[in-house]
Amino acid sequence: MLLERGAVKVYSVDVGYGQLAWRLRSDERVVVMERTNARDLNPRDLEDTPEVAVMDVSFISVTRILPALEELLAPGGDCIVLIKPQFEAGKGCVGKKGVVRERSVHMDVLRNVGTYISSMRDLVLMGANFSPILGPSGNMEFLFHLRKGGSPPVAMDEGFLRDLVERAHRELLGVPQEETDRTEGVL
Repeated sequence: MLLERGAVKVYSVDVGYGQLAWRLRSDERVVVMERTNARDLNPRDLEDTPEVAVMDVSFISVTRILPALEELLAPGGDCIVLIKPQFEAGKGCVGKKGVVRERSVHMDVLRNVGTYISSMRDLVLMGANFSPILGPSGNMEFLFHLRKGGSPPVAMDEGFLRDLVERAHRELLGVPQEETDRTEGVL
């Protein structure tokens, strides 16, 4: 999608190998960085300083990648981070088939990632929403908009989190608030 929207260059970083579609791999605007752990990246590894970044990681918390991203991103640069609760929550919080269904776990995940971001030197939370697309197993996922530098307009207080999680459950799962409260016993 970045290329379709006019990106001049895209760095595709993956700790694995052979995951990138041939159409993207063969595009001269894509710099393929396979077998590369994003946690270990530093500005010397890239030809340019990215002004925009997108993060979609699995089997690891986004908080493990954010410090490297903070160093790589240009001042004033934006980042969209996909938050996958199944990789952020503890093992005891993840249900069958790796699906997180409980609103309280979604809130804990968002709170923990938001708190981590607020402790960072340069990255600030500019906005948050839920992804309109459920993950492959039916997992609800969330999007954080970060910026390097500036003042955060979003306060990640309990009311904000509750509203975000409630909207996600209502719009993605069609579960009214009362029914969710009754079945999960939270909030």
